[in-house]
Amino acid sequence: MFIHQMFEEKPFVFSLEIFPPKKKSGNIQSIYQTIEALLNMHPDFISVTFGAGGNLADNSTCEIASTIKNKYGVESVAHLTCVNSSREDVAVMLDRLYQSNVQNILALRGDINPDIPPKKDFLYASDLVRVIKQDGRFGISGGCYPECHCEAPDLETDIAHLKEKVDAGVSHLVSQLFFDNDIMFSFLEKIRAAGITVPVDAGIMPVANKGQIERMVSMCGASIPPKLAKLLNRYEHDELSLKSAGIDYAIAQIVDLIEHDIQGIHLYSMNNPDVAMRIYNGIEQAIKRRRG
Repeated sequence: MFIHQMFEEKPFVFSLEIFPPKKKSGNIQSIYQTIEALLNMHPDFISVTFGAGGNLADNSTCEIASTIKNKYGVESVAHLTCVNSSREDVAVMLDRLYQSNVQNILALRGDINPDIPPKKDFLYASDLVRVIKQDGRFGISGGCYPECHCEAPDLETDIAHLKEKVDAGVSHLVSQLFFDNDIMFSFLEKIRAAGITVPVDAGIMPVANKGQIERMVSMCGASIPPKLAKLLNRYEHDELSLKSAGIDYAIAQIVDLIEHDIQGIHLYSMNNPDVAMRIYNGIEQAIKRRRG
């Protein structure tokens, strides 16, 4: 099933993101233990990030996405980045995904690595979207930035680029992390006014480590509201208390989003079933009410 069809059939969609194990760990089986634990949360779909550097030979995204779909019976979304890919690379990956019964792709430009010169075939995610759309075999998801992409001059320009991406073939959006729901509500109003009507998942990342979150927000341009900053400072040297406070913050954020009729929640699990399950248990009743 294409992801956008889920939103046509369900009043609310709950999903998770995982990432492949690092190549040097050499233990891909560990991710399946994680997935089996996450299945207790009954996700509508699970997305699998693309390996760093975009090297197809070292990439396990397709294998993991295929196993989620074909062994565990849960719809999967394979991330596909293009900054370090040629058109031939993308053609190979599309064939590999199709042959593995993976129907959905999250099309992304990907982060530019200063140590790896980017290729020139795809300058923007919209370029990749057009190629996948022309291929015709996949549902296409895309990313969006409630607080503006860090390379865009302003939010209005970023939304114009987002509209271009949707017009090119994206039928479902997943937001970058954010910690202030008012920012998300305002963003949704603006993109709807701009004519972007596809379903949007709110991307939520639980705060479990101050350094990790600070690195993430510096990379994606998200802001830390005063309430969250206070928690980070208060529990900076108390990891367990920060983890619990971060879980409570995520639960409150998600429940508020659900109560305001958000179409879907995409939880960045960080491959941590314990944290993800604690959040799910905290929002379970709200999810059940929303699903009807």
